[in-house]
Amino acid sequence: MSDTIELLEAIGRDASLRHASVADLTRVLERVQANTSLKAAVALGDSTRLSQEFGGKPTDPPPTQQCPPGEEDEEQEDEGVKLQASAPGYSDGLRQQ
Repeated sequence: MSDTIELLEAIGRDASLRHASVADLTRVLERVQANTSLKAAVALGDSTRLSQEFGGKPTDPPPTQQCPPGEEDEEQEDEGVKLQASAPGYSDGLRQQ
């Protein structure tokens, strides 16, 4: 596993590897004898096997807030008005001069 991490770091540091085609990167990984999981992740575009190698477990996506459109925006606007009205030097939202 440490070899895989080192190879991933090397790919991340080297722009020619980071932006290489799948075929070019696959050839490089074959040449350095990368493990099967890393080669499969590159060749298939699927990091599942690589994730399993690192002990990763599938996770559910984070929950999303279910708000009617625009409701959240209105709350933020109201908070902004309160802050502006209570700021020093402001009266009724206008700056005193």
